[in-house]
Amino acid sequence: MNKMFIFLLLLTAVAVFVYMRYPDIITIMKDRVMTMTEKTEKLPAPTEDNLITSLNKALADEWLAYYQYWIGAQIIKGVIADKVKAELLEHAGEELKHAVMLAERIIQLGGMPLLEPKEWYNFKVCGYIKPSSTDTKSLLRENLTGEICAVSEYKKLMAKTEKTDPTTYNMLASILVDEEKHVKDLNELLVEANKA
Repeated sequence: MNKMFIFLLLLTAVAVFVYMRYPDIITIMKDRVMTMTEKTEKLPAPTEDNLITSLNKALADEWLAYYQYWIGAQIIKGVIADKVKAELLEHAGEELKHAVMLAERIIQLGGMPLLEPKEWYNFKVCGYIKPSSTDTKSLLRENLTGEICAVSEYKKLMAKTEKTDPTTYNMLASILVDEEKHVKDLNELLVEANKA
């Protein structure tokens, strides 16, 4: 007999012995696998008071803000367009950085970040403002609207976490600094564009 056949025969004998000695072993193993699967695959219910859901809403908005800035930079035309394009691309990069921070924190908290882009629209708060024009001033106003919303939403999230989760609070505070700077930058560019 060859060695493989002997090995399989021995393995089968051990399996039969274990099953006969411990008949509930299959049930226990199935239960263990189901419990592990539930822990790793179950997303939190979308309730307003759920921090993971709130962070996923912020994550959705960051991805949409990233795209809004990026696409605006691609299509922009008009006064000081080159200067505004550079600023829009810089802001896009910062929004992407925020998305990374939020996704990492969601995972640290035992949650799962949004896995499909189509979910962004289900979770968005500030959302995405489709460019109504390629004009510099129009794009600046639309991005400014999104940033004002983001500042408001981050302040609400910070109020939720201030006393209960200092790590999340500090992360949100650092994102808020960038969002407030975006508002300032966009306002200054809008003033400059109006004068040009």
